[in-house]
Amino acid sequence: MIAITNGKIYTITDGIISNGTIFIEDGKITAVGENIAIPPQAEIIDAKGQIVTPGFIDVHTHLGIDEEIHNTVGDDTNEMTNPNTAELRAIDGLNAYDIGFRDACQAGVTTVMVTMGSANVIGGVTCVIKTAGKNLQEMVVVPEAGLKMAFGENPKRVYGSEHKSPATRMATMAIARQAFFDAKSYKNKKEHDYNLKNEHVLWALERKIPVRAHAHRADDIMTAIRLRDEFDLDMVIEHGTDGHLIVDELLEAHIPVAVGPSFSNRAKVEMEHVTFKTPGILAKADITVAIITDHPCTPIQYLPLCAGLAVKEGMSETDALKALTINAAKILKLEYRLGSISVGKDADLTIWHGHPFAVDGQPERVLINGVNVYHKESF
Repeated sequence: MIAITNGKIYTITDGIISNGTIFIEDGKITAVGENIAIPPQAEIIDAKGQIVTPGFIDVHTHLGIDEEIHNTVGDDTNEMTNPNTAELRAIDGLNAYDIGFRDACQAGVTTVMVTMGSANVIGGVTCVIKTAGKNLQEMVVVPEAGLKMAFGENPKRVYGSEHKSPATRMATMAIARQAFFDAKSYKNKKEHDYNLKNEHVLWALERKIPVRAHAHRADDIMTAIRLRDEFDLDMVIEHGTDGHLIVDELLEAHIPVAVGPSFSNRAKVEMEHVTFKTPGILAKADITVAIITDHPCTPIQYLPLCAGLAVKEGMSETDALKALTINAAKILKLEYRLGSISVGKDADLTIWHGHPFAVDGQPERVLINGVNVYHKESF
């Protein structure tokens, strides 16, 4: 048993406990509150004068699949050989020993979704993993977490330059639509003609996994929503750079948005309207919003800083914390085990020296599944 005592606990879903205790057993949170008697056998971690939060969650990264320093050798982000590579799984290209995982832990980021890139209209199936563990098998939370799709400039740029389809947004939508029609037909014959590409699209068609839609610009976001409605898909908008320009439409669509990377330049035409105001505007409209780094576009260790910059631009601290915790967990369909300091949830916790959104805020200690994966004194 571990007891974290005397900390200011940001539970996220049940308010702030000014001087509280958290019990951990077998990797789970077993008690949270004030004036809790501590058994003599408990290992005590004194968090006096410090803030305790749930481990932060980044719902859109290329961690371990697009390695920062290994260039072509470590880049397994995009299979640029066919605009529909739905048969791929991100987990099969993931290097769990990428240095980025260490950076994540040291920043209090304990869970990430790893996705392939956006070169293809349909890229494949994403995964959710913890940022530390003995090996990849231990780190994996959800091996098949969503169907990656891309709208906008990237598929056009990749294939249009080779005089192949899609060279226009029309072709992107046609390829996407055909994939779902093919999956409908495949459903009736899969017992005799199993096809992994159609199978993964069928999972999305049957709402077993959500579609994770890369869309920056307002028109591309609305196109993605149109596809969702046409096939009754479960969908998350990822990037959502123009989200603040179409708040009413997003609210009417009742669709979550994972915003970012905002800590970057206007690298392409789709990011003309990039601003840290976006997540705050969406949150105020009661849209479920998360903040993402798109690592390595913005390095994973700057996720808390991105939330701080969103606060600087008008987002409330409460909403910014939710964007990295419970909202992110909801977007990953994992709110039952992640995203708040609640009994029964995974003991993914960060003890902070200073505020997590401050420039000088830094983790003192990080736990994943109750295991100490970072202690500042040890580094």
